[in-house]
Amino acid sequence: MSSDLGTGAETTPATPSGSGGESPTDGTGTGHDGGGKLGSVFWTSIGISAVFVAWAVLFTDNLNEVTNDSLNWVTATFGWSYLVVTLAILVFLVFLAFSPAGDLRLGKDSDRPEFSTPTWFAMILSAVMGIGLVSYGVAEPISHLATPPHGLAEPNTPAAAVRALQYSYFDWGLHAWAIFAVFGLAIAYSTYRKGRRTLVSQLFVPLLGDRVNGPIGKAIDVLAVFATLFGTTTSLGLGALQVNNGLGRLFGVPVNSVSQVLIIAAVTSVFTLSAVTGVSKGIKFLSQGSSLLAAALFVFMLIVGPAVFLANLYIESVGQWATDFFRMSLQGTAFGGLEWMQWWTYFMMAWWVSWGAFVGVFLARISRGRTIRGFITGVLVVPSVVFFTWFTVFGGTAIHLDLFEGGDIAKQTTADINSAFFATLDHFPLATVTSVIAIILVVMFFVSGADANTYVLSMMTSDGSLTPRRSVLILWGVLTGVTAVVLMLAGGLNALQNTVIVTSLPFLVIIAGLAVSFWKELSADRKEKTDVAL
Repeated sequence: MSSDLGTGAETTPATPSGSGGESPTDGTGTGHDGGGKLGSVFWTSIGISAVFVAWAVLFTDNLNEVTNDSLNWVTATFGWSYLVVTLAILVFLVFLAFSPAGDLRLGKDSDRPEFSTPTWFAMILSAVMGIGLVSYGVAEPISHLATPPHGLAEPNTPAAAVRALQYSYFDWGLHAWAIFAVFGLAIAYSTYRKGRRTLVSQLFVPLLGDRVNGPIGKAIDVLAVFATLFGTTTSLGLGALQVNNGLGRLFGVPVNSVSQVLIIAAVTSVFTLSAVTGVSKGIKFLSQGSSLLAAALFVFMLIVGPAVFLANLYIESVGQWATDFFRMSLQGTAFGGLEWMQWWTYFMMAWWVSWGAFVGVFLARISRGRTIRGFITGVLVVPSVVFFTWFTVFGGTAIHLDLFEGGDIAKQTTADINSAFFATLDHFPLATVTSVIAIILVVMFFVSGADANTYVLSMMTSDGSLTPRRSVLILWGVLTGVTAVVLMLAGGLNALQNTVIVTSLPFLVIIAGLAVSFWKELSADRKEKTDVAL
């Protein structure tokens, strides 16, 4: 984590500044007004974003009505596509890892990894170990305990406890990281081995040829911008809800839209400032500090919590997850359950899709020189195991409290899903201290993640420039915060979830096409290499 990410060859993309390295605004951290052509992708993206914000402010009820109707239509008609595409990508990656193409390097054949494997793993975890771990680490398992997925168990029973973690693993495990991995692979291969610009449209050169530089390619880049924008605003909204709930419990701060807007405004100011000024030491501190705080909170809960129960629950839940893996991966809504899928699986899948471009750029940046096989294995396995363990320790502890110690965490979560994490901490020593740590953790994830996304949005709308202009960084920082605010005021968490699902669907098609394009290029390169060898 302490390695400088701002170094490397000229073709190396700068690191999203929230990811633990040199600020991307320039190679030295000075943040000069960089370049990048502000073409049609920039103006189209800004124009549509402005229209969306105006719509949310002036016609709030209409926005809610349209997004609700769109959500129901999209999920009822195309919800299955999230399941099929993500599973297909996962199968493709596993096949790729075991194929001869797995020996190819992300870069020149002579390139070797810039970072040691342990450091690389730490960086991968820093990319997405964010707000969701606090927002859903307890909330998802305890919600599934009270309302078991697809009616597979009786509520508040041992069987429901196993199902609760099983489905939490599904939502936060291999499928999510498969989306990130295929993006990271394609971007790294395109940038380092082929020398192309760091744009999503450039990944389609094997399929579309020079047409990627025309209207089709620009449409792909605009879709990438919007998927990333709404993924970021969802995280901002969740972070504001968590911070507001924690401050309300500890200091009596009102839990309402005014407080949440103020929190978003304050954090937006901080992450926009950090993206513009390029204060690399501050961002490194945030990334390292958040990882250390998360580890400390995890160890604390493992010590004070029911460790033996958690170990047994972990083993049983992983077994159930593995046994039902393909059934869960393809379980749709032919016989009902659409609302549950909208609230959980479809929303989670859409959220991962929306984060694909940002996390892909980051993974590509830190993985130059690794083999395709090593990249896939590391990105799929290690984060999944860490997330499984986190959900087991925090979610499993809450389950134990409710089942065996007369707790009411599920009841509190039903009333306010953002109270789950803090309600669990309240049952153990040093509750005030651990709650303060949890709030600080959310804020740190909040700032570093949004800062990184601001850079990626600016890069994608500056023709792939690795040094976007200050004015562009500021504009996207402000737009991200404003969009999060108007969605929060329009309908809170529901509006955030509805919007991310609806806006991510077109990008799901892009991801599927990206995988096909990547395989076509790999096959051609392997054939060329074989012909040369002969």
